[in-house]
Amino acid sequence: QVQLVESGGGLVEAGDSLRLSCVASGGTLSSYMMGWFRQAPGKEREFVAAIRWSGGNTYYGDSVKGRFTISRDNAKATVYLQMNALKPEDTAVYYCAAAPNPMSSYSYWGQGTQVTVSS
Repeated sequence: QVQLVESGGGLVEAGDSLRLSCVASGGTLSSYMMGWFRQAPGKEREFVAAIRWSGGNTYYGDSVKGRFTISRDNAKATVYLQMNALKPEDTAVYYCAAAPNPMSSYSYWGQGTQVTVSS
């Protein structure tokens, strides 16, 4: 059973940067795909970014390409989401998720962290 704990959310102004962290525990992560998703009030959950724990291949949603960067620190079992040039439309609850392998659905989810971007 993998546990995920996010942190790093907050209130920032448009154009600012923020880094989210997701600490994973309780499992062997080498085969996992780690992802970040977000959900704004009244909207569907949206894919933001993902990274293969082994190999580090990264994937991004169209709305964040060029602004957000996902990375991982193996020693700390932590996945990061560096968010630059934030926009008000980036306001959402951000969730970290883990899939046992790249072909699986995301089985484990964190509790979420709120990101609010003011204009």
